[in-house]
Amino acid sequence: MIQKFPSGRLLSLDAFRGITMLLLMAEAAFVYGAVTDYVADGSIGAAVISQFHHHPWNGLRFWDLIQPFFMFIVGVAMPFSLAARQRKGASWNASFRHILRRCFLLLSFGVGLHWVYSGQPVWELWNVLTQLSFTVLITFLILGWDWKKQLAVAIACLLLTELLYRGYDATAPFIKDQNFGSWFDLLLMGKINGGGGWVTINCLPTAAHTVWGAMCGKLLMDGFSPGQKIRWLGIAGLIGLATGYGLDLAGVTPIVKRIATSSFVLVSGGYALLALAFFYWLVDVKGVKGWTAPFAIVGANSIFIYLFSETIGHQWLVGFGRIFGNGTLEPLGVSAGLATIVSSLLTLGMMWYLCYWLYQKKVFFKI
Repeated sequence: MIQKFPSGRLLSLDAFRGITMLLLMAEAAFVYGAVTDYVADGSIGAAVISQFHHHPWNGLRFWDLIQPFFMFIVGVAMPFSLAARQRKGASWNASFRHILRRCFLLLSFGVGLHWVYSGQPVWELWNVLTQLSFTVLITFLILGWDWKKQLAVAIACLLLTELLYRGYDATAPFIKDQNFGSWFDLLLMGKINGGGGWVTINCLPTAAHTVWGAMCGKLLMDGFSPGQKIRWLGIAGLIGLATGYGLDLAGVTPIVKRIATSSFVLVSGGYALLALAFFYWLVDVKGVKGWTAPFAIVGANSIFIYLFSETIGHQWLVGFGRIFGNGTLEPLGVSAGLATIVSSLLTLGMMWYLCYWLYQKKVFFKI
């Protein structure tokens, strides 16, 4: 039986984090790839599953929101974490040393994941963990500032990004593999991410996601009424959506997730704010909590399960799931495509059960 989370926790944030991590685990378990291969091209199913793959360039799909959600959620949790450390007597300097250690580990884990992806030691900085090592540090350094100064820092990150890209090529600043971000990667790593167009400098504009998350965390901790908190989160989210989509539609700055353009950061940040407002209203205000436990236990070990699913879990459990899925169903006449979907879901189930087992044993990996 799933035990309840301790009282006093922001259960809506636990659920939001857990849903985000479960979606990432499903990708590592090949759920989306299996469904994509199974559905017919041009069908409604194909249109739906396409939302679980990144947009190739200018545009937005649901899957493009998952990394911003992750980085935003980390920011929301930071004021709660710092307050808990201060209640235990930790000084600012001690907390700063803790954050430096955490950022170093995030950077190391992120680089290590690229080693796993490449099968050899490489110097690459394109995944969410390496990005977080920068955004978490920036956010911590301004965590004690008032919200206006924090907002100014977030906007400055976006404006600086615009200046860098437009300064590099004023006529065509956002061309894939031919932009400031790609040029900077050549200087930093001697290579570009030619397969997807991802760039390391994404850590600068996406720092806004983590800063906005921290601003929301402080708002939720303050003594305002739940209605006021939800209203301000909603208004801020709508402003982000209107501004980001407006920049794209006006032809000023296209929405491109792969280089985290300012319009993309604004739109994805807007959706993150609205998602947090919805979960806070549903779970913490209305008290609809019964459904949250399966997701919250995943969020309790978020960094661990991300690393596990992308490395050992990906390598071991996918094949294990296919033994019981494809190996059992195909001899019974089930199509290979459908059997592969079942196998992927079995793999996802095994990853979830590992989170459940760790939670039951009260084992929580922290960095």
